[in-house]
Amino acid sequence: MRFLVAVDGSGEAENALDYALEIADAVDGSITVVHAVDPTVYDEGGSEPISTLSDAERLVLESIEDTEQRGVTILEEMVEVAAERDVDVEKGPLYGDPSTEIPDYAETEGVDTIYLGHRGRSERMERLLGSVANVIVEQVTVPVTVVR
Repeated sequence: MRFLVAVDGSGEAENALDYALEIADAVDGSITVVHAVDPTVYDEGGSEPISTLSDAERLVLESIEDTEQRGVTILEEMVEVAAERDVDVEKGPLYGDPSTEIPDYAETEGVDTIYLGHRGRSERMERLLGSVANVIVEQVTVPVTVVR
């Protein structure tokens, strides 16, 4: 089985990887971790409202190059997490809106299931901003496991 784990540097994403590693070990599956960098957020300020102060600071302070480097660092950290458990994983940076890039990648690469971390924003914030996890679940035709 081919598993896809989407990571964003959060503890929830690492939890999703941990869970995927357990399942992959049990069924002799392979894992690819991906991180999506959305250049439009940094070029145009994005189309979504800013939900936290750190979002606002990143929009002002982080260049696309810095964002790409942060994505590479996130992927490398997840590869290290897997290596600590003696598991090799593939990694792949994606470019664009994660809610479309991740489903597109999953379809193109023929993955069997997707694992995502979910931060569990308040219900009010979810209604206001939506959730990448919710959008992905609605778009894909493979099972998705959302981990907190």
